[in-house]
Amino acid sequence: MRLDRFLSETTPLTRSLAKRALKNGEVTLNGEPIKQPATHIDTDTDVVVLNGAQLALVGLRYIMLHKPADVECTARRGLYPRVVDLIDLPKAERLQPVGRLDVDTTGLLLLTDDGQWSHRVTSPRHRCAKVYIAELDEPMEGEAAQWAINQVAEGITLDGEETPTQPATLRFLSPQQAELTITEGRYHQVKRMFVALGNHVVSLHRRSIGDVVLTEALAPGEWRELTPDEIASF
Repeated sequence: MRLDRFLSETTPLTRSLAKRALKNGEVTLNGEPIKQPATHIDTDTDVVVLNGAQLALVGLRYIMLHKPADVECTARRGLYPRVVDLIDLPKAERLQPVGRLDVDTTGLLLLTDDGQWSHRVTSPRHRCAKVYIAELDEPMEGEAAQWAINQVAEGITLDGEETPTQPATLRFLSPQQAELTITEGRYHQVKRMFVALGNHVVSLHRRSIGDVVLTEALAPGEWRELTPDEIASF
């Protein structure tokens, strides 16, 4: 790997700032000052030091975040803060959400820089279960609730689509609070499913993805790294 690229991969420096640091004599390679940006290094054996701090490449990262409301799952800066702004890690902007949540939706969000792992989690053919808690505008109970449960189990044709949703599981925690488990990730799917059932979602919270469950130990806005078992569960 080129030395200037290595510096930009392991520090907040851009390639141009990395070249400036080299020019200013701030970098050593195996104990010797080095100024050539195009110098090729072995990232496993060579020792690169910037201003007294030894540098190392960041490995693949797997993060779970308790997403609060009014935070966007996007790379661009807009009206709301970005989820990556909540994660205090080097090069956090390289982390990608594994399936997005709407700006007003809260709960479990996974982020990674491992594209293959992300695909395993989000691919419909892997049928990874995602559990949501929805607060509803109108109460549903008795026959209406049972009808909704049956419709969800059979699959619902959403507005503007021809293919019904995959069979899902709906249960009511109260007349205006429902738990919905789906294995897809269509656009605004949960909200659109309840619209098809004649209701509207007032607030939405994702509780789990596969075997990874969000608990009260992680407050809104907090994050932690996934355990090896959690990573391997997908």
